[in-house]
Parts: sequence; C-alpha cells; structure tokens
Amino acid sequence: MAKRVQVVLNQDVRKLGKNGDLVEVAPGYARNYLLPQGIALRTTPGVLRQVERRREQERQRLEAIRQEAESMKTALNTIGVFVVEKPVGENEAIFGTVTAAEVAEVIQSTTGKEIDRRDIDVPDINKLGEYKVNIKLHAEVTATVNLRVAAA
Repeated sequence: MAKRVQVVLNQDVRKLGKNGDLVEVAPGYARNYLLPQGIALRTTPGVLRQVERRREQERQRLEAIRQEAESMKTALNTIGVFVVEKPVGENEAIFGTVTAAEVAEVIQSTTGKEIDRRDIDVPDINKLGEYKVNIKLHAEVTATVNLRVAAA
C-alpha cells in the first residue's frame, strides 16, 4: 500500500475536511487533483506554523464568544424577574399563552440585548404566576430566568 501524504486544505472539501485542516491523502490524489487545483498546500514547517496560529486564533475567538454568553447569563440573573402582561379571564386564566417571542421582547426591552426566540424554552403558561424559563445563550451556557405573568 502506498504511503499517504499530508496536505493543508485551502478550502472545504466534502468528505475530506474544512479549510485549514491538516489531512492525509493518497499521493496521487494530492499530486493530480488537490495541488494543481489550488485546493491544498504541501505541508512545510512554515505552513504547519500557520495552521497552528489559525487554530489558536479560532480557539480564542470561540472562548471570547463563550465568555460573552457567561456575562449575559450573569446579567440576566442579576435582573431577577421579567414581567409579561397578558389579559386575564376568570380564575386567573390568561387569554392565549406566553410565547418565546414575547419573552425575547421583554428581555430586549429590559436589557437592550437581543436574544433569538428559538433559543428560549418557555413552559406551557396558562395562568398568572411565576415561571422558570430556560434560555440557551451558547452551546455550553444556559441561563434560567424568572418570568412573572401579570394581569394587563
């Protein structure tokens, strides 16, 4: 079996890797397709240093995004309770239900920060009272906020 060669991809290649990945391929594939098309570069010490530098920059960027999500979680917990006003019928039953879009709107009006409604997990709310709402701020960071449903 032929020896495999390492190349660094310049662009995403389906079923092989993403831009900047260090991959091992067959020598003929590299020599006849990847290198002439400019899809990949031969690995040299300088190219490997560039790949490591890019990985470190990407890691730092992702860490900064996670830190921002942590600070947003702290800000949401500091505020305490968000209030949504809904029209009320008898027995403290509200008309309709509280939606994620309404919760996102209340959070934006209070904090000035925008949260995507698809990241908000609202339980079924049919009566007045206080409820816990989970908000996914990042893949690793989830905030739980208190939501008070009040009569309008």
